[in-house]
Amino acid sequence: MSKPIIMSTTTRNNWLVFAAVFVGAVLAMLSGIYYLFAPVGKDAVYILIPRETWDNIHLMGGVLMVAAAVIHFIIHWSWVKTTVKRVFLAMKTGQGHFSSGSRLNIIIDLVVALSFLITALSGIYFLFAPDGGYQGGRNLNWDPNFLFSRTTWDVIHTWAAVTLIVAAVPHFYIHWGWIKKVTSRFFASLLPQPPEIQSQTSDQHL
Repeated sequence: MSKPIIMSTTTRNNWLVFAAVFVGAVLAMLSGIYYLFAPVGKDAVYILIPRETWDNIHLMGGVLMVAAAVIHFIIHWSWVKTTVKRVFLAMKTGQGHFSSGSRLNIIIDLVVALSFLITALSGIYFLFAPDGGYQGGRNLNWDPNFLFSRTTWDVIHTWAAVTLIVAAVPHFYIHWGWIKKVTSRFFASLLPQPPEIQSQTSDQHL
């Protein structure tokens, strides 16, 4: 008899949140790369789809990534709180041993978190302070100058996003074992199973 493929609700939800972050990140990254290499104005480059569509993809991808990342942070809040306490304890008293792998993971997670926060905040600035002027577009050079100029916000957003992408690569690599295992189990659990297996596993949890 084949062994049933089942997943706990917690594991399934964690995978769904991770998938949402990944999809949102890919959409935001691809559209962001388009912005880097495609000029605006009369020299705007048409790549597969109009620029307005790329704008919508970037917005939807960014919103999806931010929303899913917030949920991811909430789910793992206990780990974050415990790790922060251990780090401060180690810095203050020298207690609380971390392996070299754990220290590397914490550093990468910190870079990911900070670059993500800056990317998200600068993205929110552009969401509520779009270009094109105000008062029906009569002042095309209008800049709200909230803390920084629009150009500075653009530089901050770009380099924070680049840092996020660079840091996300080792983060993804470190967790590749979990990703590969849970992804295969997730899709395998969606396949129809024989009636006898369904009856035996309906109340089981991973």
